[in-house]
Amino acid sequence: MKIDILERGGYKVSQHLERIVNEKLAKLEKYFDDATAKVVCTKVAKQEKLEVTITSKGVMYRSEVSGENMYNNIDVALPKLEKQIVRNREKRNAKQGKGSKQENFLPYEFIQGEVEELPSVYKQKTFELEPLLLDDARFAIERLGHDFYVFLNAETGKVNILYKRKDGKYGLIDLVY
Repeated sequence: MKIDILERGGYKVSQHLERIVNEKLAKLEKYFDDATAKVVCTKVAKQEKLEVTITSKGVMYRSEVSGENMYNNIDVALPKLEKQIVRNREKRNAKQGKGSKQENFLPYEFIQGEVEELPSVYKQKTFELEPLLLDDARFAIERLGHDFYVFLNAETGKVNILYKRKDGKYGLIDLVY
């Protein structure tokens, strides 16, 4: 597993912490053939925040923990990740059901049984992205009554997606391309 450890907010990762993170993440390698882990250590006021994101074959697992001690954060975050990985594996195995694993790798037209058709694109919109500030995008999402809003961030020059969460707060996706 490739592991990238990033420091933010003035937090400095010691060699001891880096060794501990590598050792503990190595325990999760048993679930993956090929995976990448990104660990972000941040200091915010008196709190230390740990974000761990593992990506493997297009599937992403993520855990974010804040606390007074980064070592404790690791001990809380990794079981959360392992639980996500195991749950995803169980769901995937339940979907596969009976049959050999080889059947899952056959091209679409060779799969036996009833083939489910994908829905066609019902509606297509084209619009020009205008640079907006985040507050303007938040106003637009409320004004339109949508769950998400795609805009060109005037501050960063990147395409962002602002979305409304179930708890009423907003989330921001910053696209990297």
